Amino acid sequence: MKTLKHLSFTLIAGLLVLGFLCPNVYAKKNTVVIGFTGPLSGPAAQYGRDNVAGLEMGIQDINKAGGIKVDGKSYMFELKTYDDHIDPTAAVNNARRLRSRDGAIAIFNPIFNTLAPMMQVNQQKGSEFLLMAYTSTPKIDQMKNPNTISIPPPFSAPVMAFTKYAWEKGWRKGAMVCTLGAYGDAWRKVFSAVWTAKGGQITADKPANYYTETDFSAQLSAALATKPEFLLIGGPSDPTGLVIEQARNLGFKGGFILIDQAKMGYISQVGFNGDLSKMNNVIGVARTVDLGPAEIMQPFIDRYKKDYGRVATSENVLNYSAMQMLAAAMEKAGTVTDVKAIKAAFSNIFPMDIKKILVSYQGIQETRMVVPTSIQTIENGAFSKTVVNIWWTKSDADFQKAISVIPDTGSTFVNVPLKGYAQ
Repeated sequence: MKTLKHLSFTLIAGLLVLGFLCPNVYAKKNTVVIGFTGPLSGPAAQYGRDNVAGLEMGIQDINKAGGIKVDGKSYMFELKTYDDHIDPTAAVNNARRLRSRDGAIAIFNPIFNTLAPMMQVNQQKGSEFLLMAYTSTPKIDQMKNPNTISIPPPFSAPVMAFTKYAWEKGWRKGAMVCTLGAYGDAWRKVFSAVWTAKGGQITADKPANYYTETDFSAQLSAALATKPEFLLIGGPSDPTGLVIEQARNLGFKGGFILIDQAKMGYISQVGFNGDLSKMNNVIGVARTVDLGPAEIMQPFIDRYKKDYGRVATSENVLNYSAMQMLAAAMEKAGTVTDVKAIKAAFSNIFPMDIKKILVSYQGIQETRMVVPTSIQTIENGAFSKTVVNIWWTKSDADFQKAISVIPDTGSTFVNVPLKGYAQ
Protein backbone atom coordinates (compact mmCIF):
# COMPACT_ATOMS: atom_id res chain seq x y z
CA MET A 1 0.00 0.00 0.00
CA LYS A 2 2.86 2.37 0.93
CA THR A 3 4.55 1.53 -2.37
CA LEU A 4 1.36 2.39 -4.31
CA LYS A 5 1.02 5.70 -2.47
CA HIS A 6 4.67 6.46 -3.11
CA LEU A 7 4.27 5.71 -6.81
CA SER A 8 1.15 7.91 -7.02
CA PHE A 9 2.93 10.79 -5.31
CA THR A 10 5.95 10.37 -7.56
CA LEU A 11 3.76 10.31 -10.67
CA ILE A 12 1.90 13.50 -9.65
CA ALA A 13 5.13 15.27 -8.74
CA GLY A 14 6.64 14.20 -12.04
CA LEU A 15 3.69 15.56 -13.99
CA LEU A 16 3.92 18.88 -12.14
CA VAL A 17 7.62 19.17 -12.92
CA LEU A 18 6.94 18.26 -16.54
CA GLY A 19 4.32 21.00 -16.63
CA PHE A 20 6.82 23.61 -15.55
CA LEU A 21 9.60 22.37 -17.83
CA CYS A 22 7.54 21.77 -20.95
CA PRO A 23 5.49 24.70 -22.20
CA ASN A 24 2.02 23.89 -23.54
CA VAL A 25 1.68 20.66 -21.55
CA TYR A 26 -1.58 21.98 -20.07
CA ALA A 27 -2.66 23.98 -23.13
CA LYS A 28 -5.80 22.93 -24.94
CA LYS A 29 -5.29 21.18 -28.24
CA ASN A 30 -5.08 23.62 -31.15
CA THR A 31 -5.24 26.58 -28.79
CA VAL A 32 -2.65 29.35 -28.78
CA VAL A 33 -2.23 30.95 -25.37
CA ILE A 34 -1.50 34.68 -25.20
CA GLY A 35 -0.29 36.08 -21.88
CA PHE A 36 -0.61 39.43 -20.15
CA THR A 37 1.07 40.71 -17.00
CA GLY A 38 0.51 44.27 -15.82
CA PRO A 39 -1.27 46.48 -13.28
CA LEU A 40 -4.75 45.10 -12.67
CA SER A 41 -5.16 46.59 -9.18
CA GLY A 42 -4.29 49.93 -7.58
CA PRO A 43 -4.44 53.45 -9.11
CA ALA A 44 -3.13 52.24 -12.49
CA ALA A 45 -5.54 49.30 -12.70
CA GLN A 46 -7.73 50.88 -15.35
CA TYR A 47 -4.70 51.43 -17.57
CA GLY A 48 -3.87 47.74 -17.33
CA ARG A 49 -7.47 46.68 -17.90
CA ASP A 50 -7.69 48.93 -20.98
CA ASN A 51 -4.78 46.98 -22.48
CA VAL A 52 -6.43 43.67 -21.60
CA ALA A 53 -9.76 44.75 -23.08
CA GLY A 54 -8.15 45.46 -26.45
CA LEU A 55 -6.59 42.00 -26.46
CA GLU A 56 -9.86 40.37 -25.46
CA MET A 57 -11.72 42.11 -28.27
CA GLY A 58 -9.07 41.15 -30.79
CA ILE A 59 -9.14 37.51 -29.72
CA GLN A 60 -12.95 37.46 -29.82
CA ASP A 61 -12.94 38.66 -33.42
CA ILE A 62 -10.16 36.32 -34.54
CA ASN A 63 -11.86 33.30 -32.96
CA LYS A 64 -15.27 34.34 -34.32
CA ALA A 65 -13.74 34.36 -37.81
CA GLY A 66 -12.50 30.78 -37.35
CA GLY A 67 -9.07 31.47 -35.84
CA ILE A 68 -5.95 31.02 -37.93
CA LYS A 69 -4.83 28.16 -40.16
CA VAL A 70 -1.29 26.82 -39.78
CA ASP A 71 -0.07 23.71 -41.56
CA GLY A 72 -3.63 22.67 -42.37
CA LYS A 73 -4.84 23.01 -38.76
CA SER A 74 -7.14 25.64 -37.29
CA TYR A 75 -6.03 27.36 -34.10
CA MET A 76 -8.03 29.45 -31.67
CA PHE A 77 -6.62 31.92 -29.13
CA GLU A 78 -6.98 32.12 -25.36
CA LEU A 79 -5.86 34.97 -23.08
CA LYS A 80 -4.32 34.42 -19.63
CA THR A 81 -3.80 37.46 -17.39
CA TYR A 82 -1.86 38.12 -14.18
CA ASP A 83 -1.56 41.17 -11.94
CA ASP A 84 2.02 42.26 -11.25
CA HIS A 85 1.29 45.52 -9.36
CA ILE A 86 4.05 47.11 -11.50
CA ASP A 87 6.59 45.12 -9.50
CA PRO A 88 9.53 43.95 -11.67
CA THR A 89 10.04 40.71 -9.73
CA ALA A 90 6.36 39.85 -9.91
CA ALA A 91 6.30 40.63 -13.64
CA VAL A 92 9.22 38.28 -14.32
CA ASN A 93 7.65 35.55 -12.17
CA ASN A 94 4.35 36.00 -13.99
CA ALA A 95 6.11 35.76 -17.34
CA ARG A 96 7.85 32.55 -16.31
CA ARG A 97 4.53 31.14 -15.11
CA LEU A 98 2.73 32.17 -18.28
CA ARG A 99 5.38 30.53 -20.42
CA SER A 100 5.96 27.34 -18.43
CA ARG A 101 2.58 26.58 -16.92
CA ASP A 102 0.16 28.22 -19.36
CA GLY A 103 2.22 27.75 -22.51
CA ALA A 104 2.02 31.37 -23.65
CA ILE A 105 4.06 32.00 -26.79
CA ALA A 106 3.55 35.78 -26.61
CA ILE A 107 3.23 37.93 -23.48
CA PHE A 108 1.93 41.51 -23.43
CA ASN A 109 3.03 44.12 -20.88
CA PRO A 110 2.39 47.91 -20.82
CA ILE A 111 5.00 49.33 -18.38
CA PHE A 112 8.67 49.93 -19.22
CA ASN A 113 9.64 49.44 -15.55
CA THR A 114 8.54 45.81 -15.84
CA LEU A 115 9.31 45.27 -19.52
CA ALA A 116 13.05 45.83 -19.07
CA PRO A 117 13.53 42.94 -16.59
CA MET A 118 11.25 40.72 -18.67
CA MET A 119 13.62 41.28 -21.59
CA GLN A 120 16.29 39.51 -19.54
CA VAL A 121 14.35 36.22 -19.60
CA ASN A 122 12.46 36.09 -22.92
CA GLN A 123 15.40 34.60 -24.82
CA GLN A 124 16.21 31.75 -22.44
CA LYS A 125 16.66 28.60 -24.47
CA GLY A 126 13.62 26.36 -24.37
CA SER A 127 11.49 29.06 -22.75
CA GLU A 128 11.57 31.79 -25.39
CA PHE A 129 8.54 34.01 -25.74
CA LEU A 130 7.65 37.03 -27.84
CA LEU A 131 7.42 40.09 -25.60
CA MET A 132 4.69 42.39 -26.89
CA ALA A 133 5.67 45.72 -25.36
CA TYR A 134 3.05 48.44 -25.12
CA THR A 135 5.53 51.23 -24.44
CA SER A 136 6.61 54.32 -26.36
CA THR A 137 9.94 54.54 -24.52
CA PRO A 138 12.68 54.71 -27.21
CA LYS A 139 15.16 53.03 -24.88
CA ILE A 140 13.42 49.69 -25.38
CA ASP A 141 14.43 49.77 -29.05
CA GLN A 142 18.04 50.50 -28.11
CA MET A 143 18.16 47.30 -26.02
CA LYS A 144 18.17 45.23 -29.23
CA ASN A 145 16.12 42.31 -27.97
CA PRO A 146 15.18 40.18 -31.02
CA ASN A 147 12.17 38.65 -29.26
CA THR A 148 10.51 42.00 -28.48
CA ILE A 149 7.98 44.08 -30.43
CA SER A 150 7.14 47.69 -29.42
CA ILE A 151 3.51 48.43 -30.28
CA PRO A 152 2.93 52.25 -30.09
CA PRO A 153 5.05 54.92 -31.81
CA PRO A 154 8.11 56.22 -29.91
CA PHE A 155 7.38 59.19 -27.66
CA SER A 156 10.16 61.13 -29.41
CA ALA A 157 7.55 61.98 -32.07
CA PRO A 158 5.04 63.70 -29.75
CA VAL A 159 7.92 65.41 -27.92
CA MET A 160 8.88 67.17 -31.17
CA ALA A 161 5.26 67.96 -32.03
CA PHE A 162 4.40 69.25 -28.55
CA THR A 163 7.51 71.43 -28.46
CA LYS A 164 6.59 73.01 -31.78
CA TYR A 165 3.04 73.72 -30.62
CA ALA A 166 4.12 75.20 -27.28
CA TRP A 167 6.71 77.43 -28.92
CA GLU A 168 4.21 78.72 -31.46
CA LYS A 169 1.84 79.51 -28.58
CA GLY A 170 4.53 81.81 -27.22
CA TRP A 171 5.29 79.67 -24.18
CA ARG A 172 8.90 79.80 -23.00
CA LYS A 173 8.75 78.64 -19.35
CA GLY A 174 7.50 75.21 -18.35
CA ALA A 175 7.53 73.04 -15.23
CA MET A 176 7.32 69.23 -15.13
CA VAL A 177 5.11 67.16 -12.81
CA CYS A 178 5.29 63.78 -14.55
CA THR A 179 5.03 60.24 -13.29
CA LEU A 180 7.99 58.59 -11.57
CA GLY A 181 9.71 55.51 -12.98
CA ALA A 182 11.82 54.71 -16.02
CA TYR A 183 9.15 55.83 -18.50
CA GLY A 184 8.47 59.15 -16.78
CA ASP A 185 12.18 59.74 -16.19
CA ALA A 186 12.89 59.22 -19.88
CA TRP A 187 10.06 61.55 -20.92
CA ARG A 188 11.29 64.34 -18.65
CA LYS A 189 14.87 63.93 -19.78
CA VAL A 190 14.04 64.00 -23.50
CA PHE A 191 11.50 66.81 -23.31
CA SER A 192 13.79 68.96 -21.16
CA ALA A 193 16.68 68.49 -23.59
CA VAL A 194 14.56 69.37 -26.64
CA TRP A 195 12.87 72.32 -24.93
CA THR A 196 16.04 73.91 -23.57
CA ALA A 197 17.90 73.35 -26.87
CA LYS A 198 15.17 75.41 -28.50
CA GLY A 199 15.76 78.23 -26.02
CA GLY A 200 13.01 77.44 -23.52
CA GLN A 201 13.32 77.15 -19.76
CA ILE A 202 12.35 74.35 -17.36
CA THR A 203 11.54 76.11 -14.11
CA ALA A 204 10.92 73.02 -11.95
CA ASP A 205 11.00 69.24 -12.10
CA LYS A 206 8.71 67.71 -9.48
CA PRO A 207 7.88 64.09 -10.39
CA ALA A 208 5.13 62.20 -8.57
CA ASN A 209 4.10 58.57 -8.36
CA TYR A 210 0.95 58.43 -10.47
CA TYR A 211 0.61 54.73 -9.67
CA THR A 212 0.20 55.17 -5.90
CA GLU A 213 -0.66 58.83 -5.19
CA THR A 214 -3.93 60.70 -5.48
CA ASP A 215 -2.89 64.02 -3.88
CA PHE A 216 -0.43 65.96 -6.02
CA SER A 217 -0.78 69.32 -4.27
CA ALA A 218 2.76 69.35 -2.84
CA GLN A 219 4.45 68.80 -6.19
CA LEU A 220 2.08 71.18 -7.97
CA SER A 221 2.51 73.95 -5.39
CA ALA A 222 6.29 73.72 -5.70
CA ALA A 223 6.11 73.78 -9.51
CA LEU A 224 3.58 76.63 -9.70
CA ALA A 225 5.71 78.75 -7.36
CA THR A 226 8.19 79.07 -10.25
CA LYS A 227 5.53 80.80 -12.43
CA PRO A 228 5.47 78.43 -15.44
CA GLU A 229 3.40 79.15 -18.54
CA PHE A 230 2.66 75.45 -18.98
CA LEU A 231 2.97 72.17 -17.11
CA LEU A 232 4.26 68.92 -18.61
CA ILE A 233 2.23 66.29 -16.79
CA GLY A 234 1.06 62.73 -17.17
CA GLY A 235 0.99 59.07 -16.33
CA PRO A 236 -2.13 56.88 -16.41
CA SER A 237 -5.17 58.93 -17.46
CA ASP A 238 -7.20 58.76 -14.23
CA PRO A 239 -4.55 60.32 -11.96
CA THR A 240 -3.58 62.76 -14.74
CA GLY A 241 -7.12 64.10 -14.61
CA LEU A 242 -6.65 64.67 -10.87
CA VAL A 243 -3.45 66.61 -11.56
CA ILE A 244 -5.29 68.94 -13.95
CA GLU A 245 -8.13 69.49 -11.49
CA GLN A 246 -5.80 70.11 -8.56
CA ALA A 247 -3.63 72.52 -10.60
CA ARG A 248 -6.70 74.54 -11.61
CA ASN A 249 -7.91 74.54 -8.01
CA LEU A 250 -4.53 76.00 -7.02
CA GLY A 251 -5.16 78.86 -9.44
CA PHE A 252 -3.08 77.76 -12.44
CA LYS A 253 -4.46 79.26 -15.65
CA GLY A 254 -1.72 78.19 -18.07
CA GLY A 255 -1.47 75.28 -20.48
CA PHE A 256 -0.85 71.57 -20.10
CA ILE A 257 1.20 69.19 -22.22
CA LEU A 258 0.19 65.57 -21.60
CA ILE A 259 2.77 62.84 -22.05
CA ASP A 260 1.48 60.13 -24.35
CA GLN A 261 0.31 57.67 -21.67
CA ALA A 262 -2.32 60.19 -20.58
CA LYS A 263 -5.32 60.42 -22.94
CA MET A 264 -7.07 63.80 -23.01
CA GLY A 265 -10.15 62.33 -24.71
CA TYR A 266 -10.61 59.90 -21.82
CA ILE A 267 -9.82 62.54 -19.20
CA SER A 268 -12.30 65.01 -20.67
CA GLN A 269 -15.11 62.46 -20.69
CA VAL A 270 -14.43 60.50 -17.52
CA GLY A 271 -12.64 63.03 -15.32
CA PHE A 272 -14.69 66.08 -16.30
CA ASN A 273 -17.91 64.58 -17.74
CA GLY A 274 -17.36 66.30 -21.09
CA ASP A 275 -16.78 69.73 -19.54
CA LEU A 276 -13.66 71.17 -21.23
CA SER A 277 -13.50 74.36 -19.16
CA LYS A 278 -10.57 73.10 -17.07
CA MET A 279 -8.77 71.69 -20.11
CA ASN A 280 -8.28 74.81 -22.19
CA ASN A 281 -4.84 75.03 -23.83
CA VAL A 282 -4.12 71.30 -23.50
CA ILE A 283 -2.13 69.29 -26.04
CA GLY A 284 -1.82 65.52 -26.13
CA VAL A 285 -2.27 62.45 -28.29
CA ALA A 286 -5.49 62.45 -30.30
CA ARG A 287 -8.69 61.12 -28.76
CA THR A 288 -9.74 57.66 -29.85
CA VAL A 289 -12.52 58.74 -32.23
CA ASP A 290 -9.98 60.77 -34.23
CA LEU A 291 -7.38 58.01 -34.62
CA GLY A 292 -8.98 56.78 -37.84
CA PRO A 293 -12.02 57.02 -40.10
CA ALA A 294 -15.28 57.46 -38.17
CA GLU A 295 -16.87 54.50 -39.96
CA ILE A 296 -14.16 52.27 -38.47
CA MET A 297 -13.51 53.88 -35.09
CA GLN A 298 -17.05 54.69 -34.00
CA PRO A 299 -18.36 51.09 -34.14
CA PHE A 300 -15.31 50.00 -32.12
CA ILE A 301 -15.93 52.75 -29.55
CA ASP A 302 -19.63 51.86 -29.30
CA ARG A 303 -18.85 48.18 -28.91
CA TYR A 304 -16.33 48.87 -26.15
CA LYS A 305 -18.82 51.06 -24.31
CA LYS A 306 -21.49 48.35 -24.59
CA ASP A 307 -19.23 45.47 -23.54
CA TYR A 308 -17.12 47.18 -20.88
CA GLY A 309 -19.12 50.25 -19.88
CA ARG A 310 -16.06 52.44 -20.35
CA VAL A 311 -14.73 55.17 -22.62
CA ALA A 312 -12.48 53.68 -25.30
CA THR A 313 -8.79 54.64 -25.34
CA SER A 314 -5.88 54.12 -27.68
CA GLU A 315 -4.75 51.27 -25.38
CA ASN A 316 -7.88 49.39 -26.46
CA VAL A 317 -7.30 50.22 -30.12
CA LEU A 318 -3.56 49.54 -30.41
CA ASN A 319 -3.66 46.31 -28.39
CA TYR A 320 -6.54 45.16 -30.58
CA SER A 321 -4.39 46.00 -33.61
CA ALA A 322 -1.37 44.21 -32.15
CA MET A 323 -3.39 41.04 -31.53
CA GLN A 324 -4.62 41.05 -35.13
CA MET A 325 -1.06 41.54 -36.41
CA LEU A 326 0.30 38.81 -34.14
CA ALA A 327 -2.28 36.33 -35.47
CA ALA A 328 -1.44 37.33 -39.05
CA ALA A 329 2.29 36.87 -38.38
CA MET A 330 1.73 33.36 -37.01
CA GLU A 331 -0.28 32.43 -40.07
CA LYS A 332 2.35 33.94 -42.38
CA ALA A 333 5.18 32.19 -40.51
CA GLY A 334 3.37 28.85 -40.63
CA THR A 335 3.97 28.23 -36.93
CA VAL A 336 2.42 28.99 -33.55
CA THR A 337 5.49 27.92 -31.54
CA ASP A 338 8.62 29.27 -33.27
CA VAL A 339 9.21 32.70 -31.72
CA LYS A 340 11.92 33.77 -34.15
CA ALA A 341 9.88 32.79 -37.20
CA ILE A 342 6.80 34.62 -35.90
CA LYS A 343 8.84 37.76 -35.21
CA ALA A 344 10.42 37.62 -38.67
CA ALA A 345 6.99 37.28 -40.28
CA PHE A 346 5.92 40.71 -39.02
CA SER A 347 7.91 42.20 -41.90
CA ASN A 348 5.75 40.32 -44.41
CA ILE A 349 2.18 40.87 -43.24
CA PHE A 350 1.73 44.39 -44.63
CA PRO A 351 -0.28 45.98 -46.06
CA MET A 352 -3.14 44.86 -43.83
CA ASP A 353 -6.77 45.88 -44.20
CA ILE A 354 -7.36 48.92 -41.97
CA LYS A 355 -10.83 47.57 -41.22
CA LYS A 356 -9.04 44.71 -39.45
CA ILE A 357 -6.29 46.64 -37.64
CA LEU A 358 -8.20 49.95 -37.16
CA VAL A 359 -5.19 52.26 -37.59
CA SER A 360 -2.54 52.57 -40.28
CA TYR A 361 0.27 50.26 -39.18
CA GLN A 362 2.76 50.12 -42.05
CA GLY A 363 5.61 47.83 -41.01
CA ILE A 364 8.25 47.13 -38.39
CA GLN A 365 11.78 48.40 -37.76
CA GLU A 366 13.63 45.73 -35.79
CA THR A 367 11.67 46.19 -32.51
CA ARG A 368 9.38 49.15 -33.21
CA MET A 369 6.12 48.88 -35.12
CA VAL A 370 5.62 51.65 -37.67
CA VAL A 371 2.44 53.65 -37.05
CA PRO A 372 1.82 57.42 -37.18
CA THR A 373 1.56 59.65 -34.11
CA SER A 374 -1.67 61.67 -34.05
CA ILE A 375 -1.81 64.71 -31.79
CA GLN A 376 -4.56 67.17 -30.93
CA THR A 377 -5.27 70.27 -28.86
CA ILE A 378 -8.17 71.65 -26.86
CA GLU A 379 -8.64 75.35 -27.45
CA ASN A 380 -11.63 77.60 -26.87
CA GLY A 381 -13.68 74.71 -25.55
CA ALA A 382 -13.23 72.40 -28.55
CA PHE A 383 -10.94 69.68 -29.88
CA SER A 384 -8.85 70.68 -32.88
CA LYS A 385 -8.33 68.69 -36.05
CA THR A 386 -5.60 66.09 -35.66
CA VAL A 387 -2.03 66.55 -36.81
CA VAL A 388 -0.56 63.24 -38.00
CA ASN A 389 3.20 62.94 -37.60
CA ILE A 390 5.16 60.59 -39.87
CA TRP A 391 8.40 59.92 -38.01
CA TRP A 392 10.10 57.09 -39.95
CA THR A 393 10.67 58.66 -43.39
CA LYS A 394 13.53 60.88 -44.51
CA SER A 395 12.67 61.71 -48.12
CA ASP A 396 9.58 63.50 -49.40
CA ALA A 397 8.90 60.57 -51.73
CA ASP A 398 8.77 58.15 -48.78
CA PHE A 399 6.64 60.61 -46.82
CA GLN A 400 4.14 60.85 -49.66
CA LYS A 401 4.09 57.06 -49.96
CA ALA A 402 3.39 56.71 -46.24
CA ILE A 403 0.47 59.15 -46.17
CA SER A 404 -1.00 57.76 -49.41
CA VAL A 405 -2.27 54.67 -47.56
CA ILE A 406 -3.74 56.58 -44.60
CA PRO A 407 -7.47 57.30 -45.00
CA ASP A 408 -8.25 60.99 -45.39
CA THR A 409 -10.08 62.31 -42.32
CA GLY A 410 -9.21 65.97 -42.79
CA SER A 411 -6.01 65.72 -40.75
CA THR A 412 -2.82 67.64 -41.42
CA PHE A 413 0.21 65.46 -42.18
CA VAL A 414 3.69 66.45 -41.03
CA ASN A 415 7.02 64.78 -41.74
CA VAL A 416 9.01 64.61 -38.49
CA PRO A 417 12.06 62.40 -39.16
CA LEU A 418 13.36 61.00 -35.89
CA LYS A 419 17.02 60.30 -35.29
CA GLY A 420 17.52 56.56 -35.01
CA TYR A 421 14.23 55.75 -36.77
CA ALA A 422 14.00 57.69 -40.05
CA GLN A 423 15.55 55.63 -42.82
